Amino acid sequence: MENKSILVLGAGELGMPVILNLAEKAKENNSTVTVLLRQKTIESEESEKKQNINQLKALGVNIIAGDLSAPSSELVSIFKNYDAVVSCTGYGSGAGGFQLKLANAVLEAGVKRYFPWQFGVDFEVIGRGSAQDLFDEQLDVRELLRSQNDTKWVIISTGLFTSYLFEPFFGVVDFDRKVINALGSPDTAVTVTTPEDIGRLTAEIFFEKPVIENSIVYIGGDTITYGQFGDLIESLSGQKFKRTVSDLKELENDLNNDPANFVKKYRSIFGSGRGVSWDFKTTFNFKNGIKTTSAREWGEKNIDWSLYN
Repeated sequence: MENKSILVLGAGELGMPVILNLAEKAKENNSTVTVLLRQKTIESEESEKKQNINQLKALGVNIIAGDLSAPSSELVSIFKNYDAVVSCTGYGSGAGGFQLKLANAVLEAGVKRYFPWQFGVDFEVIGRGSAQDLFDEQLDVRELLRSQNDTKWVIISTGLFTSYLFEPFFGVVDFDRKVINALGSPDTAVTVTTPEDIGRLTAEIFFEKPVIENSIVYIGGDTITYGQFGDLIESLSGQKFKRTVSDLKELENDLNNDPANFVKKYRSIFGSGRGVSWDFKTTFNFKNGIKTTSAREWGEKNIDWSLYN
């Protein structure tokens, strides 16, 4: 299968690592990488965005202007110029057909290979009607891709961004109060991966031989229970943390009281224990001997533990 021209949609927290790693691998495979960005992003004077644009140009990445909210016909006219499309859009405007719109445009354009925005949990194990309504559309995208044979597809399941476990907003660790709060139960497990590892592994999967197609590929930096995460925090900080649990009833009540809250939807999902973790030994990276960042390694590198000693 030809993978000579690759279009990446988006260059955010996940998009940048994906683009940078694809660009490096593309050099070895005589391929080109193009990223589609809004015109205002390309022309932005914000230092971070300017730095990203300059970094992409230095790597030989082509940059084109486009708006994914444009009519589907405009997207088709762009997509048809590429062998492969890799979507790093995030959820865009949320539920309401955004992901289906992209998938349909990819199919109509005759793109040979599609990596949809499905970086995350195992939506099929979670099933329809979950706390996170956006997941139902992800299942619709899978059904659409499986219903046809012209465009080959690859879905990469990554679990949660590793940093989220350590973020106060996620409600698992409170460094100031020295509390570890398990979602669901201390034995509930979650698979986590850093954006950098996702980018590196996406490039490896993209250029893997024989070519991976029509497959769901599981990756991970770590699979850890909330209880084990508490042990990790105590080990790194040298402090004892109080252990609490937000059980499923509490998580459900929190969400019912604030049903539009994006974080509470995710807390409910990651407390349920369904479709949010997989055996690390089954991952693409483990099977191929590719080193990834564990939760402990992320914590050692990114947190100043002297503040909590």
